Amino acid sequence: MACEGRVLLLSGVTLFFVFSVCAVVQGQVKGFRRFSHVQRAQQGAASEEQWFTQKLDHFNGADSREWKQRYFVNENFYKPGGPVFLMIGGEGPANQAWMQRGTWLTYAEKAGALCLMLEHRFYGKSHPTVDLSTDNLRFLSSRQALADLAHFLTKIAEARGLTNRKLVAFGGSYPGSLAAWFRLKYPHLVHASVATSAPVHATVNFPEYLEVVWRSLASENTECPILVKKASDTLVERLKDPKTHDNITKDFNLCSSLQIQTEMDSAYFLETLAGNFMDVVQYNEDNRGATGTNITIKVLCGVMADSSLGDPYARYAAVARLMMDTFSIKCLDASYTTNLRDMTNTSWEGPAAGGGRQWVYQTCTEFGFYQSTDSPNQPFTGFPLEYHVKQCADYYNVSAEQLAEAVAQTNEYYGGYDIRSSRIVFPNGSIDPWHALGITKDITANLPAVFIKGTAHCANMYPARSEDLPQLDLARDHVSLLLQQWLKQ
Repeated sequence: MACEGRVLLLSGVTLFFVFSVCAVVQGQVKGFRRFSHVQRAQQGAASEEQWFTQKLDHFNGADSREWKQRYFVNENFYKPGGPVFLMIGGEGPANQAWMQRGTWLTYAEKAGALCLMLEHRFYGKSHPTVDLSTDNLRFLSSRQALADLAHFLTKIAEARGLTNRKLVAFGGSYPGSLAAWFRLKYPHLVHASVATSAPVHATVNFPEYLEVVWRSLASENTECPILVKKASDTLVERLKDPKTHDNITKDFNLCSSLQIQTEMDSAYFLETLAGNFMDVVQYNEDNRGATGTNITIKVLCGVMADSSLGDPYARYAAVARLMMDTFSIKCLDASYTTNLRDMTNTSWEGPAAGGGRQWVYQTCTEFGFYQSTDSPNQPFTGFPLEYHVKQCADYYNVSAEQLAEAVAQTNEYYGGYDIRSSRIVFPNGSIDPWHALGITKDITANLPAVFIKGTAHCANMYPARSEDLPQLDLARDHVSLLLQQWLKQ
């Protein structure tokens, strides 16, 4: 979901892979970025889309409603008797490129595996309901998604004569969590899982994300996050004086005159600009292949260190203009009013229907994950937890109490960090802020972690490149050896 089909959604929420590095696109909703699914991979030849008749509600036997779910098949590596590999779709359109490129296909070739990818309900072309009304979104949850996977695999196995084959589930980010939970909840169907960059612990408040952003920027240049902090603080102060708003409008090339009428307005604007750094950190280096740009931590810190551009505030504005130029954005729409209008549009043709409205609903009803500025040692200020929580009320009428209870139920159901299972490997990158909610140390010998120093979100899932760090190559090899061992068990 990176910048191809760009659906950035809301603020604090994030998607894992797909959207990566672009800050905010005019007329689209922000937030879809920092949690988007590896579906943003590299472009590749598309495999033919196919359709599976799925149940609307797996947990109500009296509800017989059905819908069509999209999936893809790659039989190029399949050898009779081989295992089944499943790439789990996430919070955006399933990208057929994963059926042509990616580390999992290298593993599939070695194993002689049949490769499948199932698009997540309510994303892409997989529309279970007539619209995205809050009433219909009650059928959108990780539990329903896992049941989709189970029903899909059961019927596909029956149709293709694969009933006794070993299944390995793959996913990155939110789908990485699904891969782990699929093995946990359906051990009779799933033999092993590769849960990359998987935030398995749900939490309402996630300020640690921005603490990792600070450390990641500092790993390039110790002054970099300090300069960003100075710029952010300066902007916060200027926003308090209406006389500065015209200049801020020009400095950041806003689409309309800056209007700060509520705390939501200022928080949305500040979070939008912080997103430039958050997204680049999350996908550092990997965004080159994913988005076709060379915007990295090194580039952003280079701009922040360039005194010829002026004070830190001026350099911060220069970063915003660089991002807009890179992604051909004419102006920045940083209006919470516009965002609210887009996020409450329930049509499948609406500006947030690419995944924004859906994913934020999942954060409000299952995960939280709100990247607030409620902690020290981070480079931003101005978008506290209250700002994120109020969006749940504004978009779906979900209260703070309901959100907190939903997050607690998620950890109760899946176990959070204390997952009890076997044959799940958890790769994470040290630069990726999401590793703070993932498994970075071995739980048991059969629940190993692979912590990759110097890499970002889902790095091990992408095709190998000559410039990859040695430890990234070793991580891919380690996962390959684990899968070979587990498939023999």
